Amino acid sequence: MAALADARAGRAAFTHPAFVLFQTARFLIVSAIEMQAVAVGWQVYEITKKPLDLGLVGLAQFLPGILLFPISGHTSDRFERRTVLSTCYSGFALCFALLLVLAQRGVRSVTPIYVVLVLLGIVRSFNSTASRSILPQLVSEQHFPNAVAWNATVFQTATILGPSFGGILYALARGPSAVYVVAMLTAIGATVATFRIKPEAKARPREPMTFKTVFAGLHFIWTRKLILGAISLDLFAVLLGGAAALLPVYAREILHAGPWGLGLLRTAPGVGAALMAILLAHWPLRGRSGPILLWAVAGFGIFTIVFGLSHSLTLSLLALLLAGASDMISVIIRATLTQLATPDQMRGRVNAVDMIFIGASNELGQFESGVTAQWFGTVPAVVLGGIGTLVVIGLWAWLFPELRQAGDLSQITAPQMEELSGTGADTGSLPS
Repeated sequence: MAALADARAGRAAFTHPAFVLFQTARFLIVSAIEMQAVAVGWQVYEITKKPLDLGLVGLAQFLPGILLFPISGHTSDRFERRTVLSTCYSGFALCFALLLVLAQRGVRSVTPIYVVLVLLGIVRSFNSTASRSILPQLVSEQHFPNAVAWNATVFQTATILGPSFGGILYALARGPSAVYVVAMLTAIGATVATFRIKPEAKARPREPMTFKTVFAGLHFIWTRKLILGAISLDLFAVLLGGAAALLPVYAREILHAGPWGLGLLRTAPGVGAALMAILLAHWPLRGRSGPILLWAVAGFGIFTIVFGLSHSLTLSLLALLLAGASDMISVIIRATLTQLATPDQMRGRVNAVDMIFIGASNELGQFESGVTAQWFGTVPAVVLGGIGTLVVIGLWAWLFPELRQAGDLSQITAPQMEELSGTGADTGSLPS
């Protein structure tokens, strides 16, 4: 009976119909994006054979988020988040259709591909803030930590299946067109599912778009040093230690695995992350979350170094799997801290800032990897990045003592966060 009760508690978030529909749509859209990423990466590298151009793929998608984060965050706080999401999913379908047109025309220049990737970056900037902000409206506060873990599990499952299917489809079709067709149809399915979501939203004040209200999320995070330390640690650790942009080089020139191998390499971190997320859904983190976060990020750096030095496909997949599992611990701690400590009327703007950190660590990290690989070579770039991650951990443990002292996540609420940070209750705007 106890085991049955634990199993039910582990799936508590799925008792909310809106959460089920949201996860269905999210699984579809993430799968579509991951399929497209495999196809674009292989297509660009086949055209230019330059690692730097793979870095530019990430930069093209990151820059719009940097420029638009004040607007995207305010949009998620001002308008119905379900409407924002469905509009974004339609935008993804349109971008995949444009990539299909370019592939069908046999374009041999990467410039038009980068233009579409910029459009994808614009859509992603609005999608990311709305997707993260709507989650607390889909479940009760009691079930929110469980929802965070399953939200991560669904995301990682999509990152497992999406790249694998994309790589296999690319190889079978001997080109990217089939991948873009499937991605477009999948995005349409996500749009349909989103229309059926009925969030349990409380009325939110419609604040005017002013300098104070637009940048209120930045002020909120800056005054909460525990949140600032957690998300900035992830920013610099993954920015230095991420090797995703160089996976096509490893698959083609170091591991000699081809498109199917690239799909496996992109899948491996998701497998590790999904397994860890399922584990944490049933057995949530207890005790000192801060030291756990620091050790988890250290593991990410170590496994990145192992991957960088490996010439074995098996060892490379294992290293990426363990790196993904380590990163997932950081993801869940950061997401729980950010969401529970933020008032609903500010979640869009706070999450917009958080997504800048995430985007910088991922897309800008891809650009950094491409540049360092161009300068020093692929293997040294990955190994030096992993070492840089370990250096960052030491610095952050010293700069943010709040991280070393953070306790049980389930006990951290918004009022307690204000007390820990020495801030007042006024979080709605920047000071004059």
